[in-house]
Amino acid sequence: MAIPALMAEGGSVGSVPEFLSLLIIILVSAKLLGELAERIGQPAVLGELIAGVLVGGSVLGLVDPSLESIHLLAEVGVIILLFEIGLETDLRQLLRVGGASAVVALVGVVVPFVLGYAVAVALGIAELPAIVIGAALTATSVGITARVLSDLGRLQDPESQIVLGAAVIDDVIGLVILGVVSGLVAGEAVSFGSVAEVTARAFGFIIGALLVGRLMVPPLFGLLARVGRPETVGAMALVLAFLLAYIADASGSALIIGAFTAGLLLQPTPQAAEIEEGVYRLGQFFVPIFFVLVGASVDVRTFAQTEVAVIGVALVVVAVIGKFVAGYAPVWFKGKKSVIGVGMVPRGEVGLIFAQLGLASGVLTVGQFSALTLMVIATTFMAPPLLKLLFPPRVEGKPPAPRGIAGLTTEA
Repeated sequence: MAIPALMAEGGSVGSVPEFLSLLIIILVSAKLLGELAERIGQPAVLGELIAGVLVGGSVLGLVDPSLESIHLLAEVGVIILLFEIGLETDLRQLLRVGGASAVVALVGVVVPFVLGYAVAVALGIAELPAIVIGAALTATSVGITARVLSDLGRLQDPESQIVLGAAVIDDVIGLVILGVVSGLVAGEAVSFGSVAEVTARAFGFIIGALLVGRLMVPPLFGLLARVGRPETVGAMALVLAFLLAYIADASGSALIIGAFTAGLLLQPTPQAAEIEEGVYRLGQFFVPIFFVLVGASVDVRTFAQTEVAVIGVALVVVAVIGKFVAGYAPVWFKGKKSVIGVGMVPRGEVGLIFAQLGLASGVLTVGQFSALTLMVIATTFMAPPLLKLLFPPRVEGKPPAPRGIAGLTTEA
């Protein structure tokens, strides 16, 4: 029996067989194109994104991104993705990378945001969509950059340490910005006071959760490890991620900030490696659904529209410039600043989360969303070959990869 096209009306799947056939389409296309992308030296997330474009309504018409059941699975995928990134983020290592990473991160957030916002406004886009567009340009994809540098055997080089430290820092900043933007798209007025309030809530949640969680989580999971089975520890870790995501949302922050914070709390525990392995396996099912659904939301026909093409190209240019100049921010560093700049360019999963937030909330039009997706695809495509050109692989082989950085794979 042929698999039906699942462009159901009313935002729901009609039956269990139809739902299963939709999952087959999503997962098979994601894995096939993800594998193909990796075989040509690109991150798997790009293959999953392109798979979504192909099976979406503007090409094959097999997947409707508005289906509520699949949308919920995709949301779970985002939570698992950010939980996994939190598990891979060592706060102590983050504090040790030095001032250079902090300067690169701050410049790499401020400059792209300002340039993106300014370009959007100059092209006639309203204030709130322009804020979302600027925010989507802020966060570097630490997973993509780490994977490329690991493959090159360059993770221990000073340039790599600065890039990876800065990428983690601006991911954290990006998550806080996401919390701010989430509040704004929910209807809060765009003013200094409202932005300060949402920022305070985002930081307050993270700080409060870390302070309380550091006292409660390690002993609790130590007890679970002693009296429970390994599967119980992994299940309770997932419960913690869902719980903090729920509390973050209820407190006016973002779901993914809660999930990320749960990962930060569990990262230093002795059970972290075991939890991480289980989360990674679970993510192989849920996370690709998110990226395929994002790709399916892109209407490739809008690329033929002059307005979308102009916005997309303009965003690609400022996205590259904004991150590249950040590589030159630590003027005292004597290494290859161009490597740092290029390493900060790929936007990957966090940029897509911003774009999807804007589309789902109705703040961004389909055309603006497509332009942002074009920016994410372009910046993610160009970074790996440029890094390989500027940073040739070590002939003597790869040095050991430090835990908490190289473990971020592009399949997440």
